[in-house]
Amino acid sequence: MSRFLSDGDVMTRPSPPGHLVDGVRLAAGAAGIRYTGRDDLVIIEVVKGSGCAAVFTRNAFCAAPVHVAKAHLSRTAPRYLLINAGNANAGTGRRGIQDAESSCAALARVGQCAAEEVLPFSTGVIGEHLPVERIAAALPDLMDRLDARAWPDAARAIMTTDRVPKLVSREFELHGRPARVTGISKGAGMICPDMATMLAFLATDAAVSPTLLQDCLRAAVAGSFNAITVDGDTSTNDACVLLATGACGNPPVRDTGTADGAALRKAVEAVCVDLATALVRDAEGATKLVTVRVDDAANADEARSVAYTIAHSPLVKTALFASDPNWGRILAAVGRAGIQDLEIERVRIYLGDVLIVEAGGRAPDYTEAAGAAVMARPEILIRVSLGRGLAEARVLTCDLSYDYVRINAEYRS
Repeated sequence: MSRFLSDGDVMTRPSPPGHLVDGVRLAAGAAGIRYTGRDDLVIIEVVKGSGCAAVFTRNAFCAAPVHVAKAHLSRTAPRYLLINAGNANAGTGRRGIQDAESSCAALARVGQCAAEEVLPFSTGVIGEHLPVERIAAALPDLMDRLDARAWPDAARAIMTTDRVPKLVSREFELHGRPARVTGISKGAGMICPDMATMLAFLATDAAVSPTLLQDCLRAAVAGSFNAITVDGDTSTNDACVLLATGACGNPPVRDTGTADGAALRKAVEAVCVDLATALVRDAEGATKLVTVRVDDAANADEARSVAYTIAHSPLVKTALFASDPNWGRILAAVGRAGIQDLEIERVRIYLGDVLIVEAGGRAPDYTEAAGAAVMARPEILIRVSLGRGLAEARVLTCDLSYDYVRINAEYRS
């Protein structure tokens, strides 16, 4: 992670034209899918000819909308994204596929396009059938209210257990022209890589070749949404979509080796990093934002293995919640990460700048007071130096609190 998001970035403060992307309109409305008194359905419309890149969950039990979105995207570029909150349409068998397809067909009729030009996305409770009739009934009103300024409304409508909406924009320059990337995301629990258990929708007004668009998104996701974890549970519905309208009028960007390509890549990565950080900051019951950094590893895979073992450890995460510098839990997590021939005498472990472990045991100058001072902070760095090479990895995570258990125990109540 390149930086932490400030509290002011996780918001929906009205700031047109700061979030507007030429060629994109949105609308949010209430379909009564699960919630009452709030919006839970979103349409995102892009101009004809826009490009689209997407990455999806690798969960073998992926949800019906994931199957349908992949199939539609393999045939044509989308004109509309259809997103609902409150019902995941996952674990619903053949009927789930039919319901996702029926929802796409309903929007296609209203939007006067082919059903394959609609990509469906769902988030919410698993195992319940999608109320297609309610969705279809809400679509005409949403279509009438499509608005380029509705990014904040969409960010709120896709929330489930999120406490705050996530909306980020970055401006950059392409071929001497101003361009923009804007994105929204949702997710607070079931957050783990292999799409990081969330939905995210980004759009840029840049013209980008299809290959480069997909490459930019994959690279950005690898360092953002696939480098966070809340609870180690990978979802059935993860998806991240990047739309490119070409409305800023630049010559199509085809190579990240050019100045334009580098500017585009940097902007997409920045939006993804900010959104991913916002997900962890808003994690269910979280009180602390924690970066786990592993360096001096023999390769990136073992660095990631150690980082995720620490980040997934319930004992480490509960100690973080308690502000307890119980460094033995971190030490044990490093030891069980599966690193062959690990020389523990070469391993160093830090809380912030405080060295807590070296030469196979407690650092001679370490004090509980120094460790407790770091653990009391709202943002904490755990750093592990393996003493084996030059590779490193970073993972963003959070603590595990009483509220996480309460939220998930009451989720279907």
